[in-house]
Amino acid sequence: MLKSFLEGLDGLTLECNARRGQACSLKDLEALRVDLLGRKGKLAAAMGALAKMGPEDKPAAGKKANEVKAALTAMLEARQADLENAAAGDSLGGFDPSLPGRRPAVGSLHPITLAMQEICEVLTGLGFEVVSGPEVENDWHNFEALNMPPDHPARDMQDTLYISDRVLLRTHTSPLQVRTMLSRKPPVAVIAPGKVYRRDSDLTHTPMFHQIEGLLVDKHVSMGDLRGTLTAFVRQLFGEKTDVRFRPSFFPFTEPSAEVDISCCMCGGAGHISGEPCRVCKRTGWVEILGCGMVDPNVYRAVGYDPESVTGFAFGLGVERVAMLKYGIGDLRMLFENDVRFLEQFS
Repeated sequence: MLKSFLEGLDGLTLECNARRGQACSLKDLEALRVDLLGRKGKLAAAMGALAKMGPEDKPAAGKKANEVKAALTAMLEARQADLENAAAGDSLGGFDPSLPGRRPAVGSLHPITLAMQEICEVLTGLGFEVVSGPEVENDWHNFEALNMPPDHPARDMQDTLYISDRVLLRTHTSPLQVRTMLSRKPPVAVIAPGKVYRRDSDLTHTPMFHQIEGLLVDKHVSMGDLRGTLTAFVRQLFGEKTDVRFRPSFFPFTEPSAEVDISCCMCGGAGHISGEPCRVCKRTGWVEILGCGMVDPNVYRAVGYDPESVTGFAFGLGVERVAMLKYGIGDLRMLFENDVRFLEQFS
């Protein structure tokens, strides 16, 4: 009798395991629970046989009955949890909270920021210190201390945005060089990155753009130091195979002055691409990248340096131009239109 009783209980376990998967709703599952575990269910009916067993069989039969009841309860509760989760997913419009979350879209640094960071990293590696200062300047720091008195023709090149007669939006970051020299004694080696403003807007110019200007002042600084420093800088920025040339030029705060050209990044200095003229260098194979020169003695006098004791050089470049050359950007306006399709290429 004990053997048939135990076999019957095992049969209930198998039956529950088979039927619970067929319960497609909580209502179906409740009907299965009543059929198996209800007061008049199959387990209760099987337990009725305990009264007819001998004392020696009852302990084993009772233990088995309790184990089967616990197993049936666990299987039914597991199926109930599955059905409840599925119902919750339906109520959330198909959303399953148990699935891994979606990674949010991550932005990227703007190409101008990327170019500025790389330029500063190269120059600080060459020994320069980054300095910053006000974007709203006075006339003396922006012009007069840089050898541009009120009647100097070079002021017309700046197309200045004046706030008042003597207050303006800085037209270059060179005023930071003046402020640095006023607060320090030589040797000085600084770079001044930042926004600058000019009254200019067309296909190749914007009213606001970014510059990085550098200054090195010490004893016995020569034009050879300038050439060596800028050649090393350009080749770290654009590659060791980049050709560099210096052309005579004019800037009111440097003498002698020069402009620096590099071999065109687009055509490799050939002047053409697959037989077609290069649009970037206009067939010349060269692209202007920055201006430079030895600091004019008048600038030293304005800041209280002795031009007989110190020498130095200064240079400046536009960050937008560097970004366009490094990343192959053909239109300056793309840097300011905030088109996500363009910007996400730099993520």
